[in-house]
Amino acid sequence: MGEAKATPQQPAAESITVSCSRGFTEWLLSRRVGLTLTSYRTGRLYLVGVMPNGNLSWHERRFDRAMGLVAQPQRLYLASHWQLWRLENVLRPDEATDTGFDRLFVPRNAQTTGDLDVHEIGLLADGTVVLVNTLYSCLATLSATHSFRPLWKPPFISRLAPEDRCHLNGLAMAEGRPRYATAACHSDVVDGWRHRRADGGCLLDIGEDRVVCEGLSMPHSPRLHRGRLWLLNSGEGQLGFVEPQHGHFEPLTFLPGFLRGLAFAGGHAVVGLSLPRDQSFAGLGLDQELRRRDADPWCGLQVVDLRNGDVVQWLRIEGLVRELFDVGIIAGTRCPGALGLQTSEIQTLRTIEEPADPASQL
Repeated sequence: MGEAKATPQQPAAESITVSCSRGFTEWLLSRRVGLTLTSYRTGRLYLVGVMPNGNLSWHERRFDRAMGLVAQPQRLYLASHWQLWRLENVLRPDEATDTGFDRLFVPRNAQTTGDLDVHEIGLLADGTVVLVNTLYSCLATLSATHSFRPLWKPPFISRLAPEDRCHLNGLAMAEGRPRYATAACHSDVVDGWRHRRADGGCLLDIGEDRVVCEGLSMPHSPRLHRGRLWLLNSGEGQLGFVEPQHGHFEPLTFLPGFLRGLAFAGGHAVVGLSLPRDQSFAGLGLDQELRRRDADPWCGLQVVDLRNGDVVQWLRIEGLVRELFDVGIIAGTRCPGALGLQTSEIQTLRTIEEPADPASQL
């Protein structure tokens, strides 16, 4: 499998190198999708696509502690350090910018929540945003007057407190409702999860208010796709699935990194990989498995064939960026971009919504 280098859409102040497999851009084009991903340590939202000349497009914008996201064809939701952002595409169909973007996502709204250590987010059927409120060990939604409104907490959490007791982190939505969640352990004391990272992880059924699967290692990113419940057993470097009626995790494949962020395009999974860091990831099975396979950990994306676990395409990031958190797929685009908060364009770009019925204007 060959390798190609990315051509950044804007100069980067810090040094990173982005490379991809020879077929990665064609894979994006054949499915007419773009990708978006977040990195909280560098505070970046990244958008990935294919430029008009066929090169890989790598576009970044700064959002402090960027974490969970929801990607739609015309809208992005993004959880940052103390705000929830909504970004809207302002380009019409078949319209493109001078730089080749066929989607341009502009920050239009920011809801201030305070620092809740929000990990993943989801949308209810009516468009209401659901937050994985990790600090308070619960699911929550936004409030017009307060930091949040609680929706649900795991059955083993006795009360809401800003203590990150179980490290609730992942959310699977089904038909506009929260269906499953992941946590690092069952702990009901402050920061209790840190001593149970290796095998204390669990998958929770939100509707039935019960633990479905136990014995996981730092699980993340539960997702329902084509009738199967997928998740990342991150501390072991495994992508796999759970049969809820049996409560057993079945690994599909091993990927060389701490896994966070999972999205699907047909029969393929797009998985985010991070480099293990400091003592938070020490002592996990991932370290042992990397040594056994004589492998170095990755930061980047790997595209996995769900039929057999083969990695069919990849994107690798080296340099400043050492971790990723979430991954989203933007359908119907070739080259997505976004405006940031620290550039002149956010001040000078002005767009007008055309009324559906011009005769109705005053």
